[in-house]
Amino acid sequence: MAGKGFGGFNLGKMKELTEAFKKAQQVQEGAKELQSELERMEIEGQAAGGMVKVYLTGNQEPLRTEIAAEALSEGAEVLSDLVTAAMKEAYQKSTDTMRGRMEELTSGLNIPGF
Repeated sequence: MAGKGFGGFNLGKMKELTEAFKKAQQVQEGAKELQSELERMEIEGQAAGGMVKVYLTGNQEPLRTEIAAEALSEGAEVLSDLVTAAMKEAYQKSTDTMRGRMEELTSGLNIPGF
């Protein structure tokens, strides 16, 4: 018999399983904190040197848009492109932030997909 256990179940494996459950619980608690933190974040994307700014939370929830008076004279099509560019930048920053925080949260764990 390879080790002490019950019905062929190795006690060393039981300890590993218990540790895995503890780590999973820590990740779950950390994920709740992270969710709250992301909701409070304000991430800015901008275009045209800051003439157009878009703000999102860390969860990509829109907060507000700021458009300088000078940008209005560019016309509807250009302004639309500037708003879209600012939104894309804010979205990318928000996604990068979320990914980085999740990697920090799950570092040291061997979880597929993270």
